[in-house]
Amino acid sequence: MEIKGKICFVFLVFVVSATLSFGDQQGIVFAEKEQAVRKIVSHCHQSCQGSQGEQQRPQCFQSCMQKQLRESGKGQSGETYRPETGKQHHQQSNNPYVFEEHDFTTRLETERGFVKFLKKFTQQSDELFKGIEKYRAAILEAEPLTFIQPNHWDADALVFVANGQGILDLIEGNSRKSHNIKQGDLFLVPAGINAYLINTDDNERLVLAKILHSVSVPGELQFFSGGGNADSFFNVFSREVLEAAFGVEQESIGRILFGQQQKGEQGMFKKATPEQIQSFSGEDKGRSWPFGDRKEKNRHTSIYKKEPTVANDNGILHEINSKDFPDLADIRVAFSFFNITQGSMAGPFYNTKTTQVLMVSNGIGRFEMACPHLSEQKQGQAFGGGEIHPRYRQVSSELRQGTVVVIPAGHPVVIEAFGEQNLEVAGFGLNSDENEWFPLAGRDNVMSQWEDAALELTFGFRTKEVQKVIQRQNQKLFFKAPVRGGGRAFA
Repeated sequence: MEIKGKICFVFLVFVVSATLSFGDQQGIVFAEKEQAVRKIVSHCHQSCQGSQGEQQRPQCFQSCMQKQLRESGKGQSGETYRPETGKQHHQQSNNPYVFEEHDFTTRLETERGFVKFLKKFTQQSDELFKGIEKYRAAILEAEPLTFIQPNHWDADALVFVANGQGILDLIEGNSRKSHNIKQGDLFLVPAGINAYLINTDDNERLVLAKILHSVSVPGELQFFSGGGNADSFFNVFSREVLEAAFGVEQESIGRILFGQQQKGEQGMFKKATPEQIQSFSGEDKGRSWPFGDRKEKNRHTSIYKKEPTVANDNGILHEINSKDFPDLADIRVAFSFFNITQGSMAGPFYNTKTTQVLMVSNGIGRFEMACPHLSEQKQGQAFGGGEIHPRYRQVSSELRQGTVVVIPAGHPVVIEAFGEQNLEVAGFGLNSDENEWFPLAGRDNVMSQWEDAALELTFGFRTKEVQKVIQRQNQKLFFKAPVRGGGRAFA
């Protein structure tokens, strides 16, 4: 049997190796599959060795191979789990600041919903994104009337409700905090906090945009579920241990903790009945803290709780920082939401402290950014000595639902809205919860604050001529976008 196993493995390796000639991308994919097969064969050979180093049974190796190959694909629960891989097959070497659909990995998926994670920023560019290596972006979508079972992560999660409504329950200490959530809401789930969620809408999908701050290995995230299915962490404990821990017989343990996987029910996302939906009240029913009043943290807020930072006919900007939502200070993240009217644009502007991760939740558009990192530094001569003159490269890309763009601190950027609807963009400001942004055009732009002599010396024209240009626009941040194809727009 061992010889047959090796022949089978050699054949698989031959097929994989032959496929490498069809192209580099396919080669990478199949090379990874070859490595995975090698690991499975090695595991099965080791697990089927007897105490004297001989095969225990002829069927052992074959059964082990079948099981390992099956489990490397789809799990028994019907929920597909795809481990993260360090290799990416769709690098955008010419534009490392933009991430598209193929840069996401779906980690948990059923017909009722999914969770997908953007690859680590440092996998796109370790040099450009080293400062945000602890952060990850993610999307959760759940069908109407879907329950997302209790779980926890080894990361703090700042979550924006991009669409839909539901009820979120957080278990902290000896109490439960229940939140009715809806589009525009922002909430924080600290690392290790047990949480569950339900989409209470009959028709709308619940869509959550997340930024997670890893607390263990930078940029690495692990999911823990204790639900009654094949993916439960209870599966790794012996039945005797669970019997002692719960104080009940093994029969009850198997029926309750592992019953649903025996029924073949799906994993993390489950359909709820209307009666079950009604039982989720969204009201707090936690037990009182045994040592007197405990100061409760408010894990939940809304971008609509205060007046927008900027609002005109061309767009609206909402901002939330730690002054509005103190929990943001714990993960050093600020939040902003751009609702740009169709045919309009935001900017140019730049952020002072934060690297902003923009996630497009609705609409289509385009962005342009000035970047010094992707352009060569040219050395010139001045006064007999060397002087470095900065050069800037335009980084641009189309924007659509699901696109993620990283805007580093200090980089001027413009965001345009195309199409028949507004462009909605959620912005997570990393590494600072009290960011300040400076407009570079329009009312209150940074140049309008300069002294007259500074304007003349900088631009080489009289102050009044410069002011006619930099003070002409009376709107702030949001303006009419240019008409593409040769037209112009002044507003």
